[in-house]
Amino acid sequence: MIRSGIKGQRFMAVFLFGCVAFNYPFLYLFNTRGDVFGVPLLYAYIFIAWAVVVLVLALVAERSR
Repeated sequence: MIRSGIKGQRFMAVFLFGCVAFNYPFLYLFNTRGDVFGVPLLYAYIFIAWAVVVLVLALVAERSR
């Protein structure tokens, strides 16, 4: 019972991180003319932030303890 509460809190923390990561101020910071390996910086940021959110969600979901 207690474990499901902790897991729920972790899911909520990841959700809030995702909301902050894809909010206007952070997107504006990366909206420049720069590029990373030929990909515009904004697109690279969105992809990397999305990958981090998915990875952390998978870690939280699969964690047994």
